[in-house]
Amino acid sequence: MLNILQGVQMLFVAFGALVLVPLLTGLDPNVALFGAGIGTLIFQIITRRSVPIFLASSFAFIAPIMYGTQTWGIAATMGGLMAAGAMYVLMGALIKVKGVGIIHKLLPPVVVGPVIMVIGLGLAPLAVNMALGRTGDGSVQLIDSDIALWISCASLMTVILVSVWAKGFLKLMPIVSGIFVGYSMSLYFGIVDFTPVTEAAWFAIPNFTFPEFNINAILFMIPVAIAPAVEHVGDMLATSNVTRKDYLKNPGLHRTIAGDGFATIAASMMGAPPNTTYSEVTGAVMITKAFNPVIMTWAAVSAIILALVGKLGATLQTIPVPVMGGIMILLFGSIATVGLNTLIRNNVDLHKSRNLAIVAVTLVFGIGGMAFGIGEFSLQGISLCGIVAIILNLVLPKDFGDNHIVDNAQIEEEEEKK
Repeated sequence: MLNILQGVQMLFVAFGALVLVPLLTGLDPNVALFGAGIGTLIFQIITRRSVPIFLASSFAFIAPIMYGTQTWGIAATMGGLMAAGAMYVLMGALIKVKGVGIIHKLLPPVVVGPVIMVIGLGLAPLAVNMALGRTGDGSVQLIDSDIALWISCASLMTVILVSVWAKGFLKLMPIVSGIFVGYSMSLYFGIVDFTPVTEAAWFAIPNFTFPEFNINAILFMIPVAIAPAVEHVGDMLATSNVTRKDYLKNPGLHRTIAGDGFATIAASMMGAPPNTTYSEVTGAVMITKAFNPVIMTWAAVSAIILALVGKLGATLQTIPVPVMGGIMILLFGSIATVGLNTLIRNNVDLHKSRNLAIVAVTLVFGIGGMAFGIGEFSLQGISLCGIVAIILNLVLPKDFGDNHIVDNAQIEEEEEKK
């Protein structure tokens, strides 16, 4: 019984971030819950139920899913996400054969850092438009801008305050807290429409969407797997430190990353966002000392049961745009900051011409919307900049640009010496 209660608790920790991805991308939150539950169970099978982790929607896929659904539709986007999941499985096989070092060779910090920054900064206009009560592209004003600004600021400040000053278990739920405050204000201003809730059934099979395969969608999604793959390694290290077990050796990184891959494939086969390991759950494991993987089994089962409650999904879809927009401002900015911190923490020297070239080209290609196409085939945005970053890292000689660019501080220092 205790394991069941702790499992529900773990699901509650991940709940806000779990449903945020489908709400932002236009996917069904009930399907996302069902996919996360099934994905976690698949992950446990592949890793022999040895890792206390819950899988859920990755924020890195928000922008690609939004672009994919608008360009090719949900079904084709799911086909692309299946390919991204297959990429994880291939990474697992590569790690099994070549060792973990191959990942660091193909995806060093100078590649991963700017790609993560592009994921965050590329979404900045979307967050601001929604915070002001508009549609994501800013073309339609959905809610009065003054009211929207009050609501979005309240949501944003709540997330910040909980993240910075909250203690214990509450600190793990900044997104849930932000949604609660923003939704309460939306009720006060009378902008919540409960029609979908009254029309929804209590029990309903989630609105599954089966994938279709479009080569453009597939090639667009595959490079997006870069950031979550690197994040996965970090999550496994963090979880290993918390539980004092080396999961990179047992069950092995090749199994855990393949588990993410098969879970993502399974989720995309039903219309759910990709499933990856979850940092929030790592924090909850650390605080609660819930090291038993059986707890995550019950969290997965709880997610599947909740997915069958039709009114829950309908209620989640009544959350007004400004509430989401306020949270997204911090969320997307945080993603960009993670990319910047990746460069700083790994001492990537941007005075070195080689590193400067990789970071500069990746940022401008990604944020500027550079596109490359031949006929019906096209690459742009995150996918293009990810591929370009990997190619530049492999092609440019390691000693290229060893002569550092002399900055103003160095010039002044030399003049003082003279």
